Amino acid sequence: MGSGKKMWTAVLLATAALTITAACGSEGADGEIKLRFSYWGSDARQKMTQEAIKKFEAQNPNIDVEEEFSDFGSYYETLATKVAGGEAPDVITIEIRGLREYADRGTLADLSSTVSTADIDGKVLATGAIDGKQFAIPTGVNAWSLVVDPKAIKDAGQKLPDDTMWTWEEYVDLAAKITARTGGKVYGTQQAFNPAFLQIFAAQRGESFYKGNKIGVSPTTLKAWWAVHQKLIETKGSPGAAKSVELGAQGEDRSLFATGNGAMGMWWSNQLGSINKASGKQVDLLRMPKAQGATTGGMFLQPAMFYTASSKSERSAEAAKFIDFMINDPEAGQIILSDRGLPASSKVLEAVRDKLPEADKKTLAFLEAIKGELTDPPAAPPKHASAIEGILTRYTNEVLFGRMTSDEAAQRLITEANALIAG
Repeated sequence: MGSGKKMWTAVLLATAALTITAACGSEGADGEIKLRFSYWGSDARQKMTQEAIKKFEAQNPNIDVEEEFSDFGSYYETLATKVAGGEAPDVITIEIRGLREYADRGTLADLSSTVSTADIDGKVLATGAIDGKQFAIPTGVNAWSLVVDPKAIKDAGQKLPDDTMWTWEEYVDLAAKITARTGGKVYGTQQAFNPAFLQIFAAQRGESFYKGNKIGVSPTTLKAWWAVHQKLIETKGSPGAAKSVELGAQGEDRSLFATGNGAMGMWWSNQLGSINKASGKQVDLLRMPKAQGATTGGMFLQPAMFYTASSKSERSAEAAKFIDFMINDPEAGQIILSDRGLPASSKVLEAVRDKLPEADKKTLAFLEAIKGELTDPPAAPPKHASAIEGILTRYTNEVLFGRMTSDEAAQRLITEANALIAG
């Protein structure tokens, strides 16, 4: 859900190298307006999206919404090609990591006065704004959280932690005890390398992931973050480096939860349902552990994805109307539910609350419980930031496999990342 490992660098450079020209809507012989809508996802997402589109078309008989759907792996490469060739879809789904890249290239329209956002939390809405222009409307929200299997922890003779006050040291210790007590049949935790994890870890130390057009995470914090991963491997609280890296590149359907070999892990909160399904168990969400003496837990809400509109579309009014429907219409919300994150619109969320699957109700209850502890959602990152995940993964591997010291890796990572996002 919004955290894939597809490398963007070549795609975005290709987009930047070509002149972006008009992507025109079309009109059929009978006067029907053709509106192109691009998005990615699973077969299940496509099916529910098609149902929502039918509702929109019933309300707007003169508009025909044409889907441009693909899996996540090919989505951005295809999108970049269309944009660079002057064939941008009228409505474009995008993640926060690529938002500034497309906005700064003039690809996206300002939706400030065309889509109703009155029912969206102002801080969440601000994540789709750049330089005072609302280029993107959040579909829904989630939070990077710790996922636990209470039964696996109990079966290992351990107790669930008090997540309001537990530390990274306690997390590592609990993971090691679970593995030891089960004779290695169940690992205490599965490693996670997502930048959201590092962002939370850094916030607990008073640092931000980005500081303007530079990396805001210090070498000291990077080394401390890697030390948590290394300690988990050393104490056998997690699988070894090779297995951990392999698992980190896979989805929840191939996680330790799915095979019955893990008690903890880190995922986006909206993945709780799919983890339940993959594991065949009822898993729960917990707060992330904290650094000793931290005054904030560092957790935050992040839009699962955004809806944007092409700035060159000849169907800008219809594009805005469709986005408004997908964000604000309760009928659309009752079809889509939490597929694109828990609905960003408070009105829609209230309308679908009772219809949410049990796992999503649990997620909603968790997010409501920690709402007062959350830090402000991060703003859209700098251009080229979409490649940072790959850089972080590469240097993390160098450290975990012992090919580079954490001191050297931290300095090289910051230098390389800063050169990329400053360009």
